[in-house]
Amino acid sequence: MRHVSKFGILLFAAVIATAAIAAGCASAPLHTEGSTSGIRSAEVAGSATVPQATLHVQLAKEEVDAAKALDVKGQKAQAASMLSRAEADAELAVALAKGDTEKMEADKAMQRVRQLRQDNP
Repeated sequence: MRHVSKFGILLFAAVIATAAIAAGCASAPLHTEGSTSGIRSAEVAGSATVPQATLHVQLAKEEVDAAKALDVKGQKAQAASMLSRAEADAELAVALAKGDTEKMEADKAMQRVRQLRQDNP
């Protein structure tokens, strides 16, 4: 029997572990739930009425599609990065939509205050 050094065994184990991890990552499905739920949240928040929010929702949708295409090509890291961008764009769309809604509500409140001041000098 041939003598194998500890270094050789460790090297072999590292190669096997790396191959197992790579095989596991390669077969893992792409998780788009976070991105798609962010897009739905933006739509519910009223992004359709805010042009900038609408733009970011559209970008998020395109990025999810691009991530799916990258995943099919086996480019897992790029797909994950694209999903992160999609989530960020969806979150921005939510913030823009909510900010616009809050601004409109504040403007209406100011109009009511002005009207009350005029009615009650």
